[in-house]
Amino acid sequence: MSRPRILIVGAGFAGYRTARTLSRLTRGRAHITLLNPTDYFLYLPLLPQVAAGILEPRRVTVSLSDSLPDVRLVLGEAERIDLDDGTLRYTGPEGEEGSLSYDRLVLAAGSVNKLLPIPGVAEHAHGFRGLPEALYLRDHVTRQVELAASADDPEACAARCTFVVVGAGYTGTEVAAHGQMFTDAQVRKHPLRQGMRPRWMLLDVAPRVLPEMDGKLSATADRVLRQRGVDVRMGTSVKEATHDGVVLTDGEFVRTRTLVWCVGVRPDPLVESLGLPMEKGRLLVDPHLQVPGRPELFACGDVAAVPDLENPGSYTPMTAQHAWRHGKVAAENVAASLGLGGSRKPYRHRDLGFVVDLGGAKAAANPLGVTLSGVPAGAVTRGYHLAAMPGNRVRVAADWLLDAVLPRQAVQLGLVRSWSVPLDTSSPEVARVAGGPGRRADARSGPGAALAADTDGSPDEPAKGQPGSGTTQVRPGSWAAQPRTEPETAKGRPLSGPPGSGHGQLRSESETAKGRPAAATETAAPTTGEPVRNRPGGEPARNQPGGEPAKNQPGGEPAKNQPGGEPAENRPAAAPPPRPPGPDHPAPGPVKRTDAPDDSGKGDS
Repeated sequence: MSRPRILIVGAGFAGYRTARTLSRLTRGRAHITLLNPTDYFLYLPLLPQVAAGILEPRRVTVSLSDSLPDVRLVLGEAERIDLDDGTLRYTGPEGEEGSLSYDRLVLAAGSVNKLLPIPGVAEHAHGFRGLPEALYLRDHVTRQVELAASADDPEACAARCTFVVVGAGYTGTEVAAHGQMFTDAQVRKHPLRQGMRPRWMLLDVAPRVLPEMDGKLSATADRVLRQRGVDVRMGTSVKEATHDGVVLTDGEFVRTRTLVWCVGVRPDPLVESLGLPMEKGRLLVDPHLQVPGRPELFACGDVAAVPDLENPGSYTPMTAQHAWRHGKVAAENVAASLGLGGSRKPYRHRDLGFVVDLGGAKAAANPLGVTLSGVPAGAVTRGYHLAAMPGNRVRVAADWLLDAVLPRQAVQLGLVRSWSVPLDTSSPEVARVAGGPGRRADARSGPGAALAADTDGSPDEPAKGQPGSGTTQVRPGSWAAQPRTEPETAKGRPLSGPPGSGHGQLRSESETAKGRPAAATETAAPTTGEPVRNRPGGEPARNQPGGEPAKNQPGGEPAKNQPGGEPAENRPAAAPPPRPPGPDHPAPGPVKRTDAPDDSGKGDS
């Protein structure tokens, strides 16, 4: 008799716990497959400490292959589920498409950034749901403080040193608390010329910080933030975001180059495509985490509306604590449905309390209902995280110890660019790569997607101002598609040319959205005129369209130390005689790339 096939979609708190528990329960009597965009489980509660330079990125990740030895890992994103046929179509990290069959399907795809119809937010804000976003914020904040230290204009200095965080929930509160400490430490070592201090603002329409938590926890967090210098404004949010700053709902304009969006999360849009009963974007399940009428389908975590048996008529909130517990119950019920375990169990929970790390020795916690603050709360908070992490405990503790006795290293690694982490994405855990597969087409929502038009085989206009779009419209005051500065051009950064100019062309928005590899496009190589083909998914080769331009090529860095104007390497020995500028032959100069999104106007430099 063949072994049953169990497919788990997503390796967040719910999916990871489901896979680990099923592996233990089935003991090799079932094929367990885990589909996830990355090869690691991310411990999200410690992500603010990565952005603040306390923890190294790998400390908050746990290898799926190492910790789940009896589970087959498939890298990719689910695209389409055929419930009647029992198959799932997915797209791999390099654009390849595949199919997986199952006897039991567990949906644990998690959540993505929650968007609101506020002008400019989709273009100018960045979320905080994945490791790439945390790395980008760490680099960006460091860069802004360094640029502010060398700025002669006091207004420019103040704008670069103003950081706006929208959303005073768990994530936003920790980002603001750790961020203020991080930038203050930078300024102490390298004071700003005008004697200014970095300013962090925390905004929320709610009447208090941490509105979903106990009032005493809220008061403790509010007090610590204000003592540290954070500008806490409740009942206030962003009305509009522009290149120069944000307009608040009270009418004030705040000059800033940094807008961090932490207003909450929404379920992964994958479940909307199933056509099953939903509750505010979440898939309705019974207390056993099973979809009614679909005995083979289970759902848990943020994508599932699980009845709260402790509070009849309501559903469990979208928190990591519930997702972790969902995973265990889902695994037990899946095993029971296959005859590989005990009887089915309904999901019941007991509130263990919450912990909020505010940086240093400050924290707010209420373990088992006991309200704590100060050093005791800090000890409980870090102890809880060490106990809850499924791995890397020693390394995390070592980083905490080193941070307590050594100064932090505030350096820019430049690994993640602004356009790589758009706010409106179905995969915040994966950074967007130029020329690589993009997000799912059916996951587009929010103000950014509202402007987008499908271009799959039609001449419609691509999304304006969105990273990765074929054309971009420049609006006054917009961070999107700002022209490159003269220093950037001089440094040999890749520039762009019009379609057919030999600098590569973008795929259509629909191809990018579906995660398909770019179609082979023949373009003239800038050095020899020979046609080259874009390689789908992988990193573009040097001197190829989309790659780094060769030295002494148009848009690149001029040849250095070339005596008598000798031709550079990889360049024809004789150049054609120059032609006078005209309608058919415009004057030479920098040209604009179309093979990679332009992020130079977003305050990165």
